[in-house]
Amino acid sequence: MTAQPAPESFTGSDELAGFVTMVDGNTAHIDLAVEGLRCAGCMAKLERGINALDGVSKARVNLTSKRMAVEWSGNNQTPASIINAVTGLGFKAYPFDPGRLEAAADAEGRSLLRALAVAGFAAANIMLLSVSVWSGNVTDITPETRDLFHMISALIALPAVAYSGQTFFGSALAALRAKSLNMDVPISLGVLLAVGMSLFQTFNHAHHAYFDSAVMLLFFLLIGRYLDHTMRRRTRDFAANLSALRAETATKLLANGEAKALPVSAIDPGDLVLVKPGERLAVDGIVETGVSEIDQSLVTGETVFARAEPGTAVYAGTLNQGGVLHVRVTAAGGGTLLDDVNRLLEKAFAVKNRYVALADRAARVYAPVVHTLSALTFIGWLALGAGWETSLITAIAVLIITCPCALGLAVPAVQVVATGRLFKAGILLNGGDALERLAGVDTIIFDKTGTLTLPDAVIADEQVVDSATLALAARLAVSSSHPLANALAAAYPDARPVEGAREEAGKGVAATLDGAELKLGSAALCGVGDKQRDAAQKAAGFASLIWFAREGADAVPIRIGQALRHDAAETVHALQAKGYAIEILSGDRQDIVDGVAADLGIASARGGLSPADKIARIEALKEEGHRVLMLGDGLNDAPALAAADVSMSPVTAVHLSQAAADAVFLGERLAPVVTALTVSKRARAIMGQNLWLAVIYNMVAVPVAIAGLVTPLIAALAMSGSSILVTTNALRARFAGGKA
Repeated sequence: MTAQPAPESFTGSDELAGFVTMVDGNTAHIDLAVEGLRCAGCMAKLERGINALDGVSKARVNLTSKRMAVEWSGNNQTPASIINAVTGLGFKAYPFDPGRLEAAADAEGRSLLRALAVAGFAAANIMLLSVSVWSGNVTDITPETRDLFHMISALIALPAVAYSGQTFFGSALAALRAKSLNMDVPISLGVLLAVGMSLFQTFNHAHHAYFDSAVMLLFFLLIGRYLDHTMRRRTRDFAANLSALRAETATKLLANGEAKALPVSAIDPGDLVLVKPGERLAVDGIVETGVSEIDQSLVTGETVFARAEPGTAVYAGTLNQGGVLHVRVTAAGGGTLLDDVNRLLEKAFAVKNRYVALADRAARVYAPVVHTLSALTFIGWLALGAGWETSLITAIAVLIITCPCALGLAVPAVQVVATGRLFKAGILLNGGDALERLAGVDTIIFDKTGTLTLPDAVIADEQVVDSATLALAARLAVSSSHPLANALAAAYPDARPVEGAREEAGKGVAATLDGAELKLGSAALCGVGDKQRDAAQKAAGFASLIWFAREGADAVPIRIGQALRHDAAETVHALQAKGYAIEILSGDRQDIVDGVAADLGIASARGGLSPADKIARIEALKEEGHRVLMLGDGLNDAPALAAADVSMSPVTAVHLSQAAADAVFLGERLAPVVTALTVSKRARAIMGQNLWLAVIYNMVAVPVAIAGLVTPLIAALAMSGSSILVTTNALRARFAGGKA
């Protein structure tokens, strides 16, 4: 997409014209932030509505970032008309601005927390009064005292419901305006009718009121809503993470030899750019002159620096650690590896966000059925000759007794308990529906580096040098910033640095000790020829080499490698025993991947894969009917993490991968993967049980209510009892997955 402004014919000369860009000469594009998106149903409705507009060729919604991309051609639409159409569908839209979206998310979190605090305070106080009424009704409470307690409860409940219920009332109203139903519609109706009937009962000096049920329902639902919000806020938006990797300028080498710093937008393919040591590359390209080492950890997840020399491909977002490089540009400002990752992420998220949560699927059936039954009850009693007041009270009783306490709490209560169980096990969820998707997994895909292996390099167990030589080399390694040297230094934490040690960027460290010169670093620094270097590397197999030379003796190679996580084999075998199919998809060399697969007993392992290759494999598995869990840690894994049905990343993963993943696990062990799958399966089963309990409750309660046999006491006991039942059942999720 170009950054060219849109002509007047596409914008209508309105104040939003500056946010429109042109895909080509005939198609305009705008990114909108959308408020009010809560589920896949909202997303589908919005996409259908905007795609139906005359001239609109594409409307794609990203539920994770609450962002919609719209493209249109012709003069029938402008940004203002599209935003008005979004408003007409029950949402609020404005030009996408990451800063504004961040502020809105923070404000939403504070609002939910305040609403939760108010509901909790009100529920506690009303419950104290309700207990007094309940006990007094079977002893000696006077009617005047009971009415006073009900009035005090009303004075607490009315402002609390008005304030804490705004989240649900606003969502329900927007859905009704858009002529649709969501979970918040029956919740709002139940709460409002419970409060309304309670006021009616209070003024008629009844024995029972339902203020406690209404406020407690809001309190528990707000816990689930706030928990889901905070889980999603643990990670940054992936677009912000990508922006952090982009360099804004590049140094272009002109034909006359002058070096000139220019914005990346002014750099074209074919230009020659200068990359200094310590600079982050702003472009993709091929090295023409210079030798250096490139830190590609943010892109590939590999902690070992990659050697850059003439002919080597380098990528935007990586960091030049050593010498000066002249790079011939192949892509800049668009079409770079970062842009490819961004596009793959957008596409993967758009597919993934179409998952409809269990509670929303239940609400689609529950809400119309209950509302229809209530309406038929009113009509039926009216037809039988009852007055409109009696008919209305009976119809309201149907809605109250079917107040979706049990249904509304069936899923959130389990999410709260299971999320707490996972948190104790070192697993942080990025969304409440991740539990449901984890429970459906049958195939698990691992990245290799940083996922099956530890993120940092370690000194290999098999060495061709003695421990005394290693200890001496470690004294030089202390003075180096190179990852291989860091691994050696970490193996000898008590090593004292050699005084006067000097590091030569891209080559290694040298020092003089007891009159003898010591060197640690590249083969060239240590005087090793190509033939000797190649033979040593072949003997080392998958390990990387760092050379050590002492004056008067031959240089020797020290083997540094990626170590498997301590419980990798145990975890893989446990997952296989549970029936999961296991694969490795890695960007590393095929021979290295095969070696790891052989050690772990994994039959299917593919190396040398690009992000698009990984997504292709995941999509192929999904088309075969498999539910895929992806585990990865590098920037190149982020699109695959988003494309999988559900995904996890270690806490050492790059920020972008953590943002794309549905869960992040702590520590150096893989055991949390087994725990997450076990707990999620248990939680999903309990969610299903709770929903069936709610259905059975309604099957018993609704006929009684329709028959007009519901007394205030029965209604109060039924509502409270159903809520207690599903909440108690949800507590069983605490014991899933063994001891925390």
